[in-house]
Amino acid sequence: MKPFRIRLTIIIMLLLAVLGLAAAFTMAHIYRNSHEQTLEDNMLREIRLLETTFAFQPVGNENGAPSNDVFSYYSREALQIGKLTDSRVTFIEKDGTVIGDSESDPRTMNNHASREEIVAAARDGVGSAVRYSNTLKENMLYVAAPVQKPGEFDGYIRLSMSLVAVEDGVRSTWTIMGISLLVLFVIAALVSYSVAASLTRPLEHITRVANRISRLDYGARVRLERKDEIGDLGKAIDNMADSLEMQLKVIRDNEDLLQSVLANMTGGMVMVDDSGKIALINRFAEEMLSINSKRMIGKSYQELKQHYELSKLLGDGLRRKERIHDEQTLYNPEPRLIEIDGVPMFEDDDTYRGMLFLIQDVSNIRRLERMRSEFVANVSHELKTPIAAVKGFAETLLSGGVNDEQTARSFLQIIYDESERLNRLIGDILELSKIESKRSPLNFSPIHLQPFFETIREMLNASAAQKNITLDMQVPEELFMEADEDRLRQIFVNLISNAINYTQDGGQVRLNVHEIVSEQGEERIIFDVTDTGMGIPRKDLPRIFERFYRVDKARSRSSGGTGLGLSIVKHLVELHHGAVTVESEVNIGSTFTVNLPLLQADEAE
Repeated sequence: MKPFRIRLTIIIMLLLAVLGLAAAFTMAHIYRNSHEQTLEDNMLREIRLLETTFAFQPVGNENGAPSNDVFSYYSREALQIGKLTDSRVTFIEKDGTVIGDSESDPRTMNNHASREEIVAAARDGVGSAVRYSNTLKENMLYVAAPVQKPGEFDGYIRLSMSLVAVEDGVRSTWTIMGISLLVLFVIAALVSYSVAASLTRPLEHITRVANRISRLDYGARVRLERKDEIGDLGKAIDNMADSLEMQLKVIRDNEDLLQSVLANMTGGMVMVDDSGKIALINRFAEEMLSINSKRMIGKSYQELKQHYELSKLLGDGLRRKERIHDEQTLYNPEPRLIEIDGVPMFEDDDTYRGMLFLIQDVSNIRRLERMRSEFVANVSHELKTPIAAVKGFAETLLSGGVNDEQTARSFLQIIYDESERLNRLIGDILELSKIESKRSPLNFSPIHLQPFFETIREMLNASAAQKNITLDMQVPEELFMEADEDRLRQIFVNLISNAINYTQDGGQVRLNVHEIVSEQGEERIIFDVTDTGMGIPRKDLPRIFERFYRVDKARSRSSGGTGLGLSIVKHLVELHHGAVTVESEVNIGSTFTVNLPLLQADEAE
């Protein structure tokens, strides 16, 4: 609307400008003509006055030509008269010869018989002309009239006056009129713009409201208090917006509910229409397939090029138009096992609309199933070995071996050791089960680390001395931290005893404790348990914290290990909001690093 308002204002101003300029030109022309006519009348009166009062002298001599005295007399008189009348005075003979002039030497002046004012004076009795004077370099008004004085003068008296004053007056008039026109234009612009605005502003408002409604701003209203057609239009738009807002609120509520369901589904959903274009992708499917729904919606399912087998299955479902079920492995980049169910979509009139594919990540389920099977197998295997040993030696004793006291004692010691191993295994399994199920809450309290590790040294000194292993602990005296003391002791007894068990005789086990500040500004304690043992092969490092995983199974069994110690350590460290890592080189040694917070922000459940 604003361009129209501006155009209307410009048209009004142009009309006023044309009228104003026409009036200005007319007034200037009238002003100039009236001033020139007034000057001409005044100059003619002066000529008539000179005709009756001037003392003419005879012009011709015996040869008929004016003498120098004549030129001098008339020039001198013309000069005096010119000063009195503030004009240029010229005496001209009937044949056009100039005999006197108030501003130039008449003897050097051309014949004036052909001058416009002289010709008109000879014809009409009075002649006038306006032309540029090369002598004075300005526009001049010339007025001439014939004068006859028998025996004295027969010719013309011509008066000329500069039009500078007239032109100055015209310029002044133009200036005044220009300023007046400018003021008029400004006033006219304001008035016309105001008039145009009063017509277009309501329409602009209605247009803005309509545009807002088109941009889904359904709360926009016109609310015009007018009793004309524009007011009726505004009310109609408001009524339409009210109805539209109510209907869209219902649609939006249903859509929000649907989007909430889709976004919070624990499975992925991909809808492909009958033309093969993706119509819907929920958030879980985006994350699972590593795609962007905004980029993929409206494009062909074949755009899922990184998942070739999946796109092939989608195409197969679209062609068959029947339920499908399959499991596939996605590499994104880690392998992920997904379960896919495809359901055809038909309307009431059996119109085929496409396929709805439900995608479920079953990686964890399959992994847990595999872990459960492996756990059962490992537990069975670990239990079978000591039970088999106990059974075998018991059978030997029952079959007569008990009569040999030395053999019986040896067999009973073996039965006792295997039962102890069985007891430790069952105890570790129950302990790990309690930790994983969080049935054993942690009790955090301040711990002074130096005396804490001194008690651990006293517990393990005997086993270290048996193998002549140096046990070195570097713990700052002033260092305190918040933790569950029993669980913290369990962590480091496991780690240090493992280091002693897997270090050759005469080796060294070292504990180094120091404090750091993380990148997030959190104070943390770093515990490094380093040994000079056999080390761990690189291929075994990722699995070292798994249950029942052993690098050297024969060495583990001979040391009495159950294969659950490091798994228990890992779970206890995580319950303390920490992390445990390992670095190792074969035949050089291993370093287990435990990173724990100095203070526990939240208590473990």
